[in-house]
Amino acid sequence: MGRRGEFDLIAQLFAPLSDKHQGLGLTDDAALFVPRAGHTAVLTTDTLVAGIHFLPGDPPGELARKALRVNLSDLAAMGATPRGYLLNLAIQDSATDDWLNGFAAGLAADQHEFDIALLGGDTVRTPGPGVISITAIGEVRVGRALLRSGARVGDDIYVSGTIGDAAAGLRLLTAPNELNPSHAATLIDRYRLPRPRTTLGPALVGLATAAIDVSDGLIADLNHICQTSGVSALVGADLVPLSPAIEAAIADGLLTKLDAFGGGDDYEILFCAPREARDVLNRLAARLALPLTAIGEIGPGSGVQVLDHAGATIRIDHPGHTHF
Repeated sequence: MGRRGEFDLIAQLFAPLSDKHQGLGLTDDAALFVPRAGHTAVLTTDTLVAGIHFLPGDPPGELARKALRVNLSDLAAMGATPRGYLLNLAIQDSATDDWLNGFAAGLAADQHEFDIALLGGDTVRTPGPGVISITAIGEVRVGRALLRSGARVGDDIYVSGTIGDAAAGLRLLTAPNELNPSHAATLIDRYRLPRPRTTLGPALVGLATAAIDVSDGLIADLNHICQTSGVSALVGADLVPLSPAIEAAIADGLLTKLDAFGGGDDYEILFCAPREARDVLNRLAARLALPLTAIGEIGPGSGVQVLDHAGATIRIDHPGHTHF
């Protein structure tokens, strides 16, 4: 990091990202946050550790944006609008000024895109792996947050976008093959730069009965909804939306369709909604230019069952990622 000290680092790179009203320009011990009238605060945090959640060669700007976006995805799944974030950064001793400048530039780009600001945090040095921990703050109208616990028997199960792209992108970065360069670039981009559905989430308030973002894997995260709501889920494997890029990767043997279902890092919104909401959801998908695909149905009982085109149950050995 050259000769730049902690307070110089904060003043030069991070204070310009701060909100002068709530973040106080990073000149005080804590930030101030007041939700708008009739709203409640929604808080979430995620930690990324070098060598576990990101690769040593990941570009610092994209890494910063990913660290922020995985938190914005959590807010979106709750139906919340993002307002700001806190950043805790354990910087490796080997980090260069160019790396830090790129990291800050990535944050600045996403602050502009998502209309948020840095409110505070902490910066330290470490001889070990780098650690990025972000706490995102949003707001939703009182009593209107989307929860995992509201799914009802008979609800349709939907997912936004496509599934498995990030898992394939990670495979490409760790075990390169001869996949078409255009498809490979698409998949790697989806791994490095999630698309938090910050417009979709708030639009689902009043339509969805339960929601979660797909971070651990489609099947694992759907099971979280089932466990919390006390229901079961039936999913048609052929209904799960896949991009042309991942279909090419599956055809090329990079991974299987079941790998895509359990790969995680999709950061799409998985949600349940009553059948009478179908027309409204179709119009919402068209307005947002974002596919919302019905992939199954909520039923009584427990667990997630995946069926093939003939109606036979598919065994899922790896439903998703776990940290322990």
